[in-house]
Amino acid sequence: MTAVNATDASDVLSQYQLKQQNGGQGTSELGRNEFMELMLAQLKNQNPLEPQDNGAFISQLAQFSSLEEMQNLSGTVEDVVGQFRSTQALQASAMVGKTVLAPSQVGILGADGEISGTIEVPASTGGLRLSIQGQNGELVRQIDMGSSPAGVTSFRWDGQDGNGNPLPPGSYRIVAEASYPDGPQQLGTMVSANVDSVSLGQGGSITLNLAGMGSIALSDVKQIN
Repeated sequence: MTAVNATDASDVLSQYQLKQQNGGQGTSELGRNEFMELMLAQLKNQNPLEPQDNGAFISQLAQFSSLEEMQNLSGTVEDVVGQFRSTQALQASAMVGKTVLAPSQVGILGADGEISGTIEVPASTGGLRLSIQGQNGELVRQIDMGSSPAGVTSFRWDGQDGNGNPLPPGSYRIVAEASYPDGPQQLGTMVSANVDSVSLGQGGSITLNLAGMGSIALSDVKQIN
């Protein structure tokens, strides 16, 4: 039977417990240093007449090797995650100042004097119409776009009312409707917007803050210009 000096082993365990109480590694399990100290104490203080069995010693070495590999793997994973988040942050920062195509019914009329985007047409229609409404819901422009096949149709509004007068900068509501045998149907729109800033959240999620249009997840963006 293998003998272990109770004082040496107790000292190792006492040091480990003191480390935990003082805010050490923050785990209730033995680390590799404590594991090695206990194993060396066991070898040093074993009974010379009944030395430790080779198989048992090899088993302990295998346990230590497994512990070492797991700790090294944990450190490697943390490094990879850190590098991945750094890469995401760099990619996100590069999007500031770019224009994206995002799902919205609100467009911002800026200095360039136009709002552009796309309309998602579920089925071919003989009458596609685009209505532009002001901040109070008043109709400021209506554009008949004629027939359209199923798919994605682009639109562009020049920022003028029906009489050709330029309208002031600001937010405008974009309403697209298609005529079908069972009645008109409002369609989804994608609007071009400028990226003012980017936020990197927990778990690596990226949020784009669009000029005058609020925030949107990067995953919802359909196109980056």
